[in-house]
Amino acid sequence: MNDMIPAIQPKSDQINADDLIGREMDITVTGVQIDSGQDQPVSISFAESDKVYRPCKSMSRVLVAVWGPDAKAYVGKSMTLYRDPDVKWGGMAVGGIRIRAMSDMEGGKPVVMALTATKGARKPYTVKPMIAQSNPIWAAARAAARNGTESFREWFRANPGKRDATKPILDELKALAADADAAVSDDPFGLPPIDPAPTEAEIAAAMEEARREVEERDGGAA
Repeated sequence: MNDMIPAIQPKSDQINADDLIGREMDITVTGVQIDSGQDQPVSISFAESDKVYRPCKSMSRVLVAVWGPDAKAYVGKSMTLYRDPDVKWGGMAVGGIRIRAMSDMEGGKPVVMALTATKGARKPYTVKPMIAQSNPIWAAARAAARNGTESFREWFRANPGKRDATKPILDELKALAADADAAVSDDPFGLPPIDPAPTEAEIAAAMEEARREVEERDGGAA
């Protein structure tokens, strides 16, 4: 193993700026917990890690500006996080986590807002739409559902941390599973449907048509 990234990551229950040294991170929100009595009141759980993302006030304002104030609506949506080395704490540049891009942006256009950079000074901050807005959890859930209800239930049981992320498309998943179940019940062996046996009238009509074709062919040859 030659990857240095795991060796330099700090131990914590939350992702820190140093976790993002040399990389960005796409996360899919599975839940949001708000505790107004804490220094970092917002804790965002996401599918790609057991840790949480605790946005600073500026990034919390970004979330509200793009996705609105209802934190429950964030579940299933995605964003790209990166480390900004210029973020200061106590006058020293220590680095901080910033949001580069977000899914589900109205109109699919970048959003520019004014955020506090230093006391009494604001700077424009831009958030871009995520280039790939395909949700990996939704893709996996859909793949399981297309194999039927039992397949989806097994996936659901095996992925408790991803259940909340599937809520926005749960009705779609149920429909996919039901369609797969119906297809199997129609033909449990997966064979193409067999045409029903022709009726006597259909057989007589086919024979009459064949007789006419023979007469026309023989007449033309004469």
